[in-house]
Amino acid sequence: MDASLRAGRVRRAVLPLTVAVATAVALGGCSGAGSGAAPKASAASASNAAPQRNGSGGTDTLQGDYMRVIKNVLPSVVQIDATNSLGSGVVYDGQGHIVTNAHVVGKERTFKVSTSGSGSAITARLVSSYPEQDLAVIKLDSVPSGLKAARFGDSAKVEMGQIVLAMGSPLGLSSSVTQGIVSATGRTVSEGSAGGGTGATIANMVQTSAAINPGNSGGALVNLDDEVIGIPTLAATDPDMGGSAAPGIGFAIPASMVKTVADQIIKSGKVTDSGRAALGITGRTVVDAGYRPAGVAVVQAPANGAAARAGLRPGDIITRLGDTDIASITALTEALAADKPGQKVQVTYVRDGAGRTAEVTLGEI
Repeated sequence: MDASLRAGRVRRAVLPLTVAVATAVALGGCSGAGSGAAPKASAASASNAAPQRNGSGGTDTLQGDYMRVIKNVLPSVVQIDATNSLGSGVVYDGQGHIVTNAHVVGKERTFKVSTSGSGSAITARLVSSYPEQDLAVIKLDSVPSGLKAARFGDSAKVEMGQIVLAMGSPLGLSSSVTQGIVSATGRTVSEGSAGGGTGATIANMVQTSAAINPGNSGGALVNLDDEVIGIPTLAATDPDMGGSAAPGIGFAIPASMVKTVADQIIKSGKVTDSGRAALGITGRTVVDAGYRPAGVAVVQAPANGAAARAGLRPGDIITRLGDTDIASITALTEALAADKPGQKVQVTYVRDGAGRTAEVTLGEI
């Protein structure tokens, strides 16, 4: 399920990345790529429809809700300029910490950040990047007066059909807003590592119909209670149409994971507890006689790793993890993304042509 993730600078050309997703669509990253002056435009947009919404106010129109959310949350969304990337970020606290995507910051350590309360761009520096979850935290050198931290919501309360707004700097158009709904929850998405992608496999992502374009990466997906429920990260492309955009299919990292990673980075300067399961191997995809992916060959299995402790060794071919058939390294990574460290799973594998099973207590990345 290879496809193309577009994560580059919108101010020049968009660079292709390779991604795979469990739903068999291609995905495009939503940071921009290129050089030259970034367009400094502001384009906040929302639906003109104004049906009644039965909420706490009772008489508020949906249009009124949109306008209120934009007024309250958009000042917490910033534009991030790096040498070779353009993306968005969300103000995390009053000390000037900004959370964004790891693929927005790339390998750079200093950035120019445009906030709603500053007349000019402010220099920011990398605190730490966590590519395994495609998240990063940067910090402003100086905190402008009135800097407003966003309020993050409870991911457990996100449901299909909820109205959401995506805020960021698509195509360099700062302070832009699009609207849609939560299309699904619990998606597992794998992005490629070529051309600037992190290669992360991210579980429990929020799928949305709100338009997400290059430059939206690291911005905010917001509900009508003024809460950030996710960080827009990937936009889908259609592999059958030469990698062109597949409108209405975007993905955001859930707020719960954003808070978990950001809190650890701010406190310790790095992620100390990933909460992500690991099998403890280096593997590669093997193919059958018809050149179809047929499993994952164990290349290395360190003695202190979960797999080695359960008896697996180099040369074994993993074909199943729990109830999930494993045909490729991507499939294995996606299956592990749904598990937790310390969880016991049954691994089915082939050794010397004979099928075997082992119960593995998963480790942590």
